[in-house]
Amino acid sequence: MAMITDPDDFFTKGCGRCERFATADCSTRPWIEDLNKLRRICLDMGLEETVKWAHPCYLHAGRNIAIFGAFRTDFRLSFMNAGLLNDTEGVLEPQGPNSQTPSMIRFTAVGQAAELEPVIRAYLRQLMDHAEAGTKPPRVEREIDMPDELTEALDADPELAEAFHALTPGRQKSYMFNLNQAKQAATRVARIEKFRGHILAGKGAMER
Repeated sequence: MAMITDPDDFFTKGCGRCERFATADCSTRPWIEDLNKLRRICLDMGLEETVKWAHPCYLHAGRNIAIFGAFRTDFRLSFMNAGLLNDTEGVLEPQGPNSQTPSMIRFTAVGQAAELEPVIRAYLRQLMDHAEAGTKPPRVEREIDMPDELTEALDADPELAEAFHALTPGRQKSYMFNLNQAKQAATRVARIEKFRGHILAGKGAMER
């Protein structure tokens, strides 16, 4: 199944990653009012809209700022370079149990996007200012060298993040090693998408 490349498709049909695409059972349907609210906030703030990892992604000054998606039980707004955020309202959660930086707001009820609009705008503004200044988040020391593309993919895809962080350290390392062998960022992004099913299945990079 082909994943979407046009952000409009996400709001009308879904992400294109499963057989529920363009059906009434798509995970975007129960949350569509709030997803459109998030979209309006991002566009109103002047963010550039595109699609990455089959989800709407918003950029500023050449940097990814935020991405969001929908699940059966919740919808989520994930912030890129979240290590730069000052979470004054204490609303951020980690993507997975082993995530080192809380980076997303999880919504579990219709109307919450409107309730949190001032906070969302303030956090987006923080990251936009950092993008304009070229500020980079503090490096988090890891035993395994994680490619930037994998970090972004995990921030953008909570389901993938939960599955990846549930892997054994050895399996995580197998993906790091494989991705670090690629010289081009585009190659690493393509490999991550190819590996997604393996990661969700709890397997290492070389496992069948």
